[in-house]
Amino acid sequence: MGQLLRVQNFNVSRDGFGAGENQSLERPFGDADPGEMFSWAGATASWPMRTDPGGSRGLDDYLTRDYARNIGAEIMGRNKFGPQRGPWENLDWRGWWGDEPPFRTPVFVMTHHLRPSFTLGDTTFHFVDDDPAAVLERAKEAADGKDVRLGGGAATIREFLDAGLVDTLHVAVSRTELGSGSRLWKSPDELLDRYHLDVVPSPSGVTHHLFWRR
Repeated sequence: MGQLLRVQNFNVSRDGFGAGENQSLERPFGDADPGEMFSWAGATASWPMRTDPGGSRGLDDYLTRDYARNIGAEIMGRNKFGPQRGPWENLDWRGWWGDEPPFRTPVFVMTHHLRPSFTLGDTTFHFVDDDPAAVLERAKEAADGKDVRLGGGAATIREFLDAGLVDTLHVAVSRTELGSGSRLWKSPDELLDRYHLDVVPSPSGVTHHLFWRR
């Protein structure tokens, strides 16, 4: 099938929001509680930030392991990189991800305000102001034959969906409701004209939605 653009382990509330309002440096997901939305993955044996032995196996663990499989580059929106808006006020601040970002690939951050690329650990961040198709072309080239992961947030994923560029999506729907924020969908049925869908409930309480192109 060639290189794919994949959405992996993207979390939304029951009413379709990937993040709440009032995003800030201290609260990357705004009013949403990431502990509730991501707990299914954090409880697995394969959670990459696990510091103690144990963890669950089964479907949640499989999907957590699949997050990095055959990924050679990532695309994200600026709000996933950090909470700043408008021109960059501080180039010394290098995102929410610390000195060892978890991506370990080239990352293309979509923004209307460019800044120089930089590398932290095994991750290089590039800042691009272009349409989704052009950004995807650059990411595929950087991925060197591997797939590209579309990391979010919700508005960025919708932009690529509306452009017809996403090949597969895995969305984990939690029980929590947010009411407002950054919305991926009102209903997953919005995508059924373009995608097949399997819906798989998990004992952890989330429902995994697995989409692939028709």
